[in-house]
Amino acid sequence: MDTYDITFVGHMCYDEIIPYNSPARIAPGSAVLCGAVVAAKTGKKVAAVVKMAKQDESILEPMKQAGVETFLIPSEHTTYSRVIHPVEDVDVRKLVIVRNAGYFFIDEIPELNTGFVHLAGISDQEFTLDFIYGLKRKGYKLSADMQSFVRQVDPETGEIEFKDVLQKMEIIKELSMVKLDIVEAKVLTNTDDIEKAAGAIEAWGCPEIVITHSGGVLARVNGNTYYEKFSNSSVVGRTGRGDTTFAAYLSWRMDHDPREALKFAAALVSIKMESPGPFAGTVNDVLVRINEKHR
Repeated sequence: MDTYDITFVGHMCYDEIIPYNSPARIAPGSAVLCGAVVAAKTGKKVAAVVKMAKQDESILEPMKQAGVETFLIPSEHTTYSRVIHPVEDVDVRKLVIVRNAGYFFIDEIPELNTGFVHLAGISDQEFTLDFIYGLKRKGYKLSADMQSFVRQVDPETGEIEFKDVLQKMEIIKELSMVKLDIVEAKVLTNTDDIEKAAGAIEAWGCPEIVITHSGGVLARVNGNTYYEKFSNSSVVGRTGRGDTTFAAYLSWRMDHDPREALKFAAALVSIKMESPGPFAGTVNDVLVRINEKHR
């Protein structure tokens, strides 16, 4: 059996991005795609377990080309999401799930020898608390993106509303690491002060918290707080910011201290935000950016 450093679990999807005052574009996306490609580019051995329609398997190609081992759980539909930017502020977004691949179940997950399992969902239609308990019973070390729970899909309209999560404390205490953005942090903790939010989430039982916002990224690790500003010159590649940041942080954190991992993540995602799609650079590009902008 192959051994992986990180396994990403979540839906693949088609993203229809509708920018403010710009033409719409449709491209394969998802937290899994953005994250797995980044982790592989850092030199980690990466797997991705995805739920999607088999006829859309070609959209896994960018991950395969990056060296990610993919495992497809077949579903009737591939998730299709619409991301609407109604104003110039790229953090203001309306999200709609047009089609949905459905929940993951523990008996669908292949037996994997993996250091970390990261739950990289795009809405609350992917993971349940029972699924998380099932992964823990298998002995996996878990991280999760809290958008997988905070983004709640209206069953009638498909529109995503950001809502508090009834089982948030039960979920978070099962995690070794958790990722949020400022919107999700405020929904869960009732504060948009990211340092206070990180402290509140730490008190629920997770030792390592990563929170992104438009200006940069904060990490709270075993009671210590670190922060790094982004250095991007444009936001044309804003979609996938948090997924990319966390994947870079998690990958680099395996061999580096929190401060170095945070610098690496901020530099990498800053490069990514300057062009649409997943991160297309190299580790050397990131090290150059750190030297130029993140010293």
